[in-house]
Amino acid sequence: MPEPRDPIDNQPPPFADVDLFRSDRPLQEAVAANGANAEREALSAFGRHWGRAEMFEMARLADSHPPRLHGEIVQFHPAYHRFMAESMAAGLHCSTWNADGSPTGAPAEVARAARFYMAAQVENGHMCPITMTRASVAALSAQPDLRAQVMPKIAAHAYDPSFRPWAQKSAMTLGMGMTEKQGGTDVRTNTTQAVRDGAAYRMNGHKWFMSAPMCDVFLVLAQAPGGLTCFFMPRFRPDGSVNGLHFETLKDKLGNRSNASSEVMFRDAYALRVGDEGRGIRTIIQMVQLTRLDCAISSAGLMRAALSRAIHHARYRIVFQKKLADQPLMRAVLADLALDCEAAVAVVMRLCRSFDQAPRDPVEAARARMLTPAVKYWVCKTAPGFVYEAMECLGGNGYVEDHVLARLYREAPVNAIWEGSGNVMALDLLRSAGHAEEASAVLAALRDDTRDLPEAAVALAAIKRMLAEPGAEAQARAVAGMLATVAAAAALQATAPEIAAAFVRLRLGAGARLYGAVSGEGERFLKRAMPE
Repeated sequence: MPEPRDPIDNQPPPFADVDLFRSDRPLQEAVAANGANAEREALSAFGRHWGRAEMFEMARLADSHPPRLHGEIVQFHPAYHRFMAESMAAGLHCSTWNADGSPTGAPAEVARAARFYMAAQVENGHMCPITMTRASVAALSAQPDLRAQVMPKIAAHAYDPSFRPWAQKSAMTLGMGMTEKQGGTDVRTNTTQAVRDGAAYRMNGHKWFMSAPMCDVFLVLAQAPGGLTCFFMPRFRPDGSVNGLHFETLKDKLGNRSNASSEVMFRDAYALRVGDEGRGIRTIIQMVQLTRLDCAISSAGLMRAALSRAIHHARYRIVFQKKLADQPLMRAVLADLALDCEAAVAVVMRLCRSFDQAPRDPVEAARARMLTPAVKYWVCKTAPGFVYEAMECLGGNGYVEDHVLARLYREAPVNAIWEGSGNVMALDLLRSAGHAEEASAVLAALRDDTRDLPEAAVALAAIKRMLAEPGAEAQARAVAGMLATVAAAAALQATAPEIAAAFVRLRLGAGARLYGAVSGEGERFLKRAMPE
């Protein structure tokens, strides 16, 4: 008699125990092209550590057991604390800063971004306080005396989740609170009031959305006598009593579920000013620029995670007597996905190089300012549709919560919404482009980087024309998407020129586009995506 059929026959083995760096040729080449090749062995060690089965299981547990609010304390699953400890031990929250809070310099941004990109392929919720802590140092530069006090705690490669004053802890995390019920993105309409109280301020009001409420300190926008101002608000007052932050509820979010996001009331909360009164937006935008960069890196990581699972599934799943990976239509879909994924990692790593070089190179500084909103716009808005298409590669298996693709799909929209949604990014790009001399320098640099790509030249001419038209605001999304696409092509020119040529040809065409429409040239994209 024939042996009974194995009930789990024709299912791929778990995707686990992989080197997230060595298995990713586009990442390796982007890191090398942007000056961090000396880090390759350390990055491979990081990739092996984060690619272990244990890490993927912890990510599932952290998502399945969201935080709970108990009075003034938020309780997290142990898996969340483990991820915080792992990321802080690796310096994802501080490696781009020297001990005095000055930038470390090249290639710190690129090397950190490679690690952040790999961590994003595993668990994203805990990365919210990681990125805010890293970015807060930029805002604190407006108050050097305060920055000097907190830097030893920020720079510690340790995680201290205890609920006590930050000065008593071995390490600290920082969050931020900007949006309110009546204004959202329009923070100039904020109603939270801050009044002087000796050398400090007392704050009363609310924040409608304040993530990572167990951070030790928050950078908060409030109306001071001199106008909208940035403040440093700790969880404890100087006398050791709990500060006047009263968390009302935790948001029940679609994704990003391992991370807590809260609504909070301030009642005579103690705070210190960061920067001058009336310059709150100018102060905190230094932080927001870095959180936006991390949103793009994270979304690129989500794309890579989804692509890896889709390719892995297709290599093992047999349908109609052939592996899915050997079927022309499936190969076309996977190749098309691989093209966008490679472009995403190339453009975010090149953007990180601009941040690395900005202190010494005015053109790179202008490039960082102008391209950050465009790259965030394109990468973060590409991710949801990308993850869906990867999920479809798994069929019904991908749609159930037992599989990681369902979690990735719930997670995918968040980075496009947080830290400035699509319209906000497009408008920020227009504001940056309003500095005509800087904008001209950036467009000229992109033109030089893509001089062998005629489609890019046509797109750059169109961008220049649309920016000069009276109705530029109505076309701002089109400009942002086109500019990011050209920037991605420029980045690919330094890593894989043959891929750059195909990318601009396939992505700068008019009209909507669905995955899977590439011709036979897609084989090149797929071979680069993951080694057999």
